[in-house]
Amino acid sequence: MSFLTDEHEAVRQTVRKFTEEKVMPIADEYYRGAQEIPMDLIKQMANLGFFGMSFPEEWGGAGMDAVSMTLVTEELSRGWLGVGSVLTRNLITGTLILAHGTQEQKEKYLPGIVSGDILTAAAFTEPNAGSDTAGMQLRAVRDGDEYVFNGAKTWCTFANRAHILTVLARTHPDASLRHKGLSIILVEKEPGDHFHPPQLSGEYIPTVGYYGMRSFSLGFEDFRVPVANLIGGVENKGFYQLMATYEWARIQTAARAVGVAQAAFDAALKYSQERQQFGQAISEFQIIRHKLAHMRTQIEAGRQLTYYAARMKDMGQRCDLEAGMAKLFCAEMVEHVTSDAMQIFGGYGYSLEYPAHRFWRDGRVFKIFEGTSEIQAEVIAKRLLS
Repeated sequence: MSFLTDEHEAVRQTVRKFTEEKVMPIADEYYRGAQEIPMDLIKQMANLGFFGMSFPEEWGGAGMDAVSMTLVTEELSRGWLGVGSVLTRNLITGTLILAHGTQEQKEKYLPGIVSGDILTAAAFTEPNAGSDTAGMQLRAVRDGDEYVFNGAKTWCTFANRAHILTVLARTHPDASLRHKGLSIILVEKEPGDHFHPPQLSGEYIPTVGYYGMRSFSLGFEDFRVPVANLIGGVENKGFYQLMATYEWARIQTAARAVGVAQAAFDAALKYSQERQQFGQAISEFQIIRHKLAHMRTQIEAGRQLTYYAARMKDMGQRCDLEAGMAKLFCAEMVEHVTSDAMQIFGGYGYSLEYPAHRFWRDGRVFKIFEGTSEIQAEVIAKRLLS
């Protein structure tokens, strides 16, 4: 890891200290109760500049590179996946505006997104269109200087606490155009669980894990949004805008997976040295030692893939292939590692007393969100065969 600079290491240590002091002490308690991340903790993250690290200084950011972003994400996720994932939403919306927004949109939204005063959520997925991004059906029909939204979105994580929903909508009436008829429009709302019924309704989706942020199904019924909130000011560019931002999102998601896997490994290693069976620590048994060896090797492979994709991003190179490979590998890796950690804990791993169940539940979601592993493999294959 010689390419990491002293600045990178300083960033890592700062975030690690924050995670160990502020996140880890509360993670298990909040997780067992399926509670949301305390807003005070999010505010502390904002005050430390975590939301703005990847954005230029002219908008209040730190101007740090993508590698720094992966380090911050990895360390926060090592404490609690939900905490590491809070950054994802602002990163997606912020990079979309930074790359494609009008000057007015940048001035209106970026300072708040960068500072963490504005929290965002991505409303891309629909009940009948998950991985099929081009198949989105939610309509945004222009009526004067407003768009009128009708349709549904689902799996909108953090929607209740967000000030802005970043919505992928169909702005061209011909659905057969698929990806050529989509636009990204910013929907402003007040934070809260009640949304704006009946024009905008939200229903909480209970899940088996990934606690800390709640996901919602959203219903839009004649909901009006200013035309000025169309990212870039030109319709039917949303699909192409989103594809570029997915590089950021998938690198960050791979880093989250590395963080969760590292946490599971650390817990399993410690437990294996403390747990006595047949007169010795279970770490003395070859099968446990080999599990630990394979777990650590897989984690490091995933970490280096993620760093490599981030370095390509920093060099201004196209990295959808590398980001996709990092996300695909790390999603598979974290499921294996957290499952093996659960096995090392034995019966205690299945209890709520130890954190192994938390890592295991969180580890499973990576093969589903930010593009399923099946879709991710198909995207990679298309690039390789093109």
